[in-house]
Amino acid sequence: MPERFDVNYIGEDGQKHRPIMLHRALFGSLERFAGVLIENTAGKFPFWLAPVQVMIAPVTNDQDDYARQVKARLDKAGIRAEMDLRNEKISYKVREHSLKKIPVILVVGKNEAADNTVTIRRLGVDKQEVKPLDEVVRQFKLDARYPSVEYDD
Repeated sequence: MPERFDVNYIGEDGQKHRPIMLHRALFGSLERFAGVLIENTAGKFPFWLAPVQVMIAPVTNDQDDYARQVKARLDKAGIRAEMDLRNEKISYKVREHSLKKIPVILVVGKNEAADNTVTIRRLGVDKQEVKPLDEVVRQFKLDARYPSVEYDD
């Protein structure tokens, strides 16, 4: 490589020297793999692989406490979840997180907080579902499993 790129340095003796280069691509193949994966999925990762699996979006600030409870339940189950507690309209939050290609957005409003449920919006699906929080956590735990691993249930 030093010859190919005509690499030189000036040594302590004031003369040009050709360096010895060791090349080892520890991360090159991993980076290429990640690039191919992102390109082929267009950034829409499967639930088990997504860096953020669930975004919790309260309709108003009145539901922030319930959103925190939902996040605590998801964290305990090992689900990678985040909350959007900004004072924005819910349609804005949903659109923003859909563009970020987060697989699931859980919308929590007044009714959901009262009934201990969540409204589920899955990426690429127009239909919303309202389900009990316990059932949702159980389903997400199954969805978050790596596909090639055998599990004892």
